[in-house]
Amino acid sequence: MTDAPFDPKTMAFKRNGEYIPRVAAVHDLCGYGKCSLGVAIPVLSAAGCDVCPVPTGVFSSHTAFPGWYMHDITEVLPEYLDAWKKIDVQIDAVYSGFLGAPEHVDRIRELYELYPQALRVVDPVMADHGKVYPTYTPELCQAMADLARDADILTPNLTEASIILGCEWPGTDISDEKAIEMVDGLLELGAKSVVLKGIQREGEDIVRNFVGVQGEPIREASNAYLPYMLHGTGDLYCSALMAAVMTGRGLYDAAVFAGDLVHDAMLVSAQQPNFRERGVSFELLLGRVCDLLK
Repeated sequence: MTDAPFDPKTMAFKRNGEYIPRVAAVHDLCGYGKCSLGVAIPVLSAAGCDVCPVPTGVFSSHTAFPGWYMHDITEVLPEYLDAWKKIDVQIDAVYSGFLGAPEHVDRIRELYELYPQALRVVDPVMADHGKVYPTYTPELCQAMADLARDADILTPNLTEASIILGCEWPGTDISDEKAIEMVDGLLELGAKSVVLKGIQREGEDIVRNFVGVQGEPIREASNAYLPYMLHGTGDLYCSALMAAVMTGRGLYDAAVFAGDLVHDAMLVSAQQPNFRERGVSFELLLGRVCDLLK
């Protein structure tokens, strides 16, 4: 593990030679539907990272399917992480996403304390389109909002940013000024950098994301809007962004790479049977993640 794992001006990870960085991925495990660990492990592995899963729960499928099953493994996580301590597992980055209980935030904070030099990437997966996900309680939303303050890289959509800021969801049709105000607000709460996702204005065929790093100008990265929603695109976006960061790209360039990869994966997905239900298909594009190592 390096002493100074990232450049605070760009949020780029400082990768040394052939060293393979190790990432603790704190997400759920989903049997069917492209999301969470099912996305993070292959994408980050393609970027030359050693991904160490910390599963927060086991799902039969993503929650858009009726009758999904969830097994909560909260009670085993303390012993799981204690076992890591006993064998001296070293971690260069902690990447968290969907959580199942406020206690999961406690486990993430334990990782932060155990690995104080590790890069902290928080994808605060808890809501979208103005609605909180069905498994999220008010207590869990508050715990996630508190965790967001400690992130080196925070990647909320507009709904999640509103929850963290304690303000009303403004919808997706917001001005540059409002987006910048929200990014500034998240930085003021403590996050060292923010990628605010999903600004989509009425009458436009563009999706805009705003990238802010403390002490640096806020910049916009955009992609063509595709008129369908797929499950797992947020997980793919953050995993691809982190893959680029872990190969030495600055945060803005990483946001551009992630946006392009998600856009193209959605095009690939549309060629698959039952694509709206099965989630985003990224497998054919993993070579582009591997190319980040060149």
